[in-house]
Amino acid sequence: MVRSLSSFVVVVGLAVCAVGCNNNSTSPSATISSLTVTGSAPTVGGASQFKVTATMSDGTTQDVTSSATWVSSNTADAAVSGTGVVSGLADGAATITATDQGITGSESIVITG
Repeated sequence: MVRSLSSFVVVVGLAVCAVGCNNNSTSPSATISSLTVTGSAPTVGGASQFKVTATMSDGTTQDVTSSATWVSSNTADAAVSGTGVVSGLADGAATITATDQGITGSESIVITG
């Protein structure tokens, strides 16, 4: 009986820690407060993966790169895919914007050959 109880306490303790010990977890009601877009401008003919990080209302952060909607302000010079890959098409400048849950963040880039 004592051995079974000890095993049960260890299992419950591990389960509680697995649920509550992750510092990157957000509360179920947390919403996005702001988005930060980061990445390096590609050269003409090159590509670069951009990332967007959400700061949540509970102070935690989350990578929302794959769930964001991406747009380029200047599609003649820089195209951006739905996953945040920016392609340099011509010399010029563009602003890369990501939107998630109605919140936007952006990064200005200059593309050179």
